[in-house]
Amino acid sequence: MALQLGFITTVVVSSAEMAEQVLHKHDQAFAGRTVRDVVTVFDYHHHSLVFSQNGTRWRELRRICNMELRYGLCAFGTTLNLVANTIFSKDVVDLESESAGGFKNLLWEILDLNAKPNLSDFFPALRWADPQCLRRRNTTLIKRLYDAFDQVIDKRMESDAAAKGGEKKKHGDLLEVLVELTREPSSGFTRENIRPLLTDVFIGGSDTTSTTIEWAMTELLRHPDKMSIAQLELKRTIGSERHVKESHIQHLPYLQSLVKETLRLHPPVPLLVPHSADVTTEVAGFTIRKNTQVLVNAWAIGRDPASWENATSFLPERFLNSDVNFKGKDFHFIPFGAGRRDCPAIPLGVRMVHLMLASLLHSFSWNLPHGMGPKQLDVKAKFGLTLQKAIPLKAFPSPRSFDGLE
Repeated sequence: MALQLGFITTVVVSSAEMAEQVLHKHDQAFAGRTVRDVVTVFDYHHHSLVFSQNGTRWRELRRICNMELRYGLCAFGTTLNLVANTIFSKDVVDLESESAGGFKNLLWEILDLNAKPNLSDFFPALRWADPQCLRRRNTTLIKRLYDAFDQVIDKRMESDAAAKGGEKKKHGDLLEVLVELTREPSSGFTRENIRPLLTDVFIGGSDTTSTTIEWAMTELLRHPDKMSIAQLELKRTIGSERHVKESHIQHLPYLQSLVKETLRLHPPVPLLVPHSADVTTEVAGFTIRKNTQVLVNAWAIGRDPASWENATSFLPERFLNSDVNFKGKDFHFIPFGAGRRDCPAIPLGVRMVHLMLASLLHSFSWNLPHGMGPKQLDVKAKFGLTLQKAIPLKAFPSPRSFDGLE
């Protein structure tokens, strides 16, 4: 469907067939990005992997992320530290302190600002006035995040400088790659343009991962039989080992199906980051003019009864013995997008979701608050840039006994 939002022509894609047209057949034509006014602070949109336009710089950022991220309140803090270790080789929050909540609030405020409808986007003549003060508020928030990054970058550079007479410590993280690039004048990388990339990875990796885990646990608490099946699979596969290892995941097909079904019903980004038509293109007999904003509704596509039987039911079994996956080839299942602008951190994010969910299920038994039954659990979503629960999940863990497990 086509909408005229102020001065912005917008096309909304809500079916697998049209998603394939836009994200595969005409991928090059729709590889541009719609730039919201709120992300123009500190020239963020020029240096961000998410919002930069299709071109040489974007391809270089994409190459770095593909290489470095492929291997590389409590659930949020743990996820934050897993992402931070991939980027910085260090934790950034103490799970026992208030800092985890502080980081969470900062990142969510940034995400909320990016998701708010902004008059400046629909009526570009108003941009100079910033009538809703969104750009000014985002400037303050992004500066706080950049200041935190600067402290880590400075410490890394000081450590490298102190070691120049000897052997420099190898960290094997994303920051090491980016710092080395800033030392090469021909690379075009500076402190100012690596911070947006760190922001992309930090926000995208931590928020979407923790949100997916929260939705998975919500669905399992609503369906205790599914949780029992998953825990029995973990018991048979891992036995008396207390810690889940990455090598276990390939032997846990039901757990993998749980994650897929969670992503189908609750995609991390319900409306994929907006595309923009770089050229006038004909799609399925319709002419989409240059600079048209294109929104792909991954939430609607994942619940489309034309593609899914019992589309609104939580049925992990639908993915058992199925080769349907979220890597961008099955257009009725695109929680991470598809084509050249899909999420570059899919391997990292999926790895963390599987490991954390498996650990939560293997190590603990879970109960709802006293007096609450499974069907009373709230599943309303708070729509924004990411798909968060309207009411955060509250559940009570108790350690599982490993005595007698085989």
